Amino acid sequence: MLIWDGASSRRFRAFKDFLSEANRDREPDNWSITYVLFAPNAPQQNSVEDIWLPAKNFLRKYWYLCKFFKIVKFMFEFFINKHKFDFAKIHQYTST
Repeated sequence: MLIWDGASSRRFRAFKDFLSEANRDREPDNWSITYVLFAPNAPQQNSVEDIWLPAKNFLRKYWYLCKFFKIVKFMFEFFINKHKFDFAKIHQYTST
């Protein structure tokens, strides 16, 4: 399952063609690849926001160290790799 943010590019013909090809024209109930589209501009639905916001806040806290993009990138990757995330929003999309 693909869970996407509802950006207009997710609704373009190329995306629909990809799904059709990947699912070999099966009925939607039998797709091997399916998707959930978030409402546009709905960060409360998007689990990725649970990563970006803490990472951005970490960088804001240490902005004075970020003299070069290389340092920003290092600090971002450091935070992402060392932080334990809770994806509470993702449970909205799991079947019971």
